[in-house]
Amino acid sequence: MRSFARSVADTVSEEGVSTFSRVADGGAFLGRMKVDNLMLVAEDDEAIRGVIELKEGRHLAMLFVAPDYQRKGVGKRLLSAALDHARVNTVTVRASLSSVPAYKKYGFECTGEVGESAGLTYQPMALQRDRLLLSAD
Repeated sequence: MRSFARSVADTVSEEGVSTFSRVADGGAFLGRMKVDNLMLVAEDDEAIRGVIELKEGRHLAMLFVAPDYQRKGVGKRLLSAALDHARVNTVTVRASLSSVPAYKKYGFECTGEVGESAGLTYQPMALQRDRLLLSAD
């Protein structure tokens, strides 16, 4: 939530903040883990520093890194680990507008017009796994 509050919350409506709060709730995570969603975390000193969610082996539903750990390779390692579990060559994401530059550094490309769902504004993007660029932090 700290990462969302720092980088995304001020770019979305109150509805978007409420939507994300429900999605990021521990119970919601647990519910999605019981279906075809892979959740991976990066830990340091027994504290979670980053999280990534891969839905149905094809769609990144979430990638967040704690503010103090950004630009230190945590996101890169999480993405690489999640892609090891992808079941398709083209992995998609609905990127928050503030995260588009980071996804582009990883090799994702915009695939459509900016959209909005439940108050969250996003840019559809896709990555061909054979074009993965892990030079971004």
